Amino acid sequence: MKRILVVDDDIEVLETIQLILEIGGFKVSSLNDGEEVFNRIESFKPDLILLDISLGHIDGRVLCEQLKSIESTSKIPILLISGLYNQNDFTTLNYGQDDFLSKPFQMDVLLKKITKILSLEEDKPSFHLN
Repeated sequence: MKRILVVDDDIEVLETIQLILEIGGFKVSSLNDGEEVFNRIESFKPDLILLDISLGHIDGRVLCEQLKSIESTSKIPILLISGLYNQNDFTTLNYGQDDFLSKPFQMDVLLKKITKILSLEEDKPSFHLN
């Protein structure tokens, strides 16, 4: 079962996304702020992070860049979500995210994006040095 960490400061959005993802067959952990994200990643070991851009006093874009710059978390795919921006804003802006989805979104679109990201991760060849 794939693990998804959802980080959003809107409790209602967080609960809705968590419910949909659990129904979709994912194991979900949720946070309503970005301060505990590194600790939660260490304990939960997510296969994907669904990260809101506006997290109160923490900017999700900065958090995304930090996660992608650290070796231990750089390979975890990140789907940025936001009600303040749209897809066109992210055709030229790259914070290391693997994809972007603007709010409000349809849950089937969210599930398709997550499935696509996770299937791409599985398709990547892994190299082992002996």
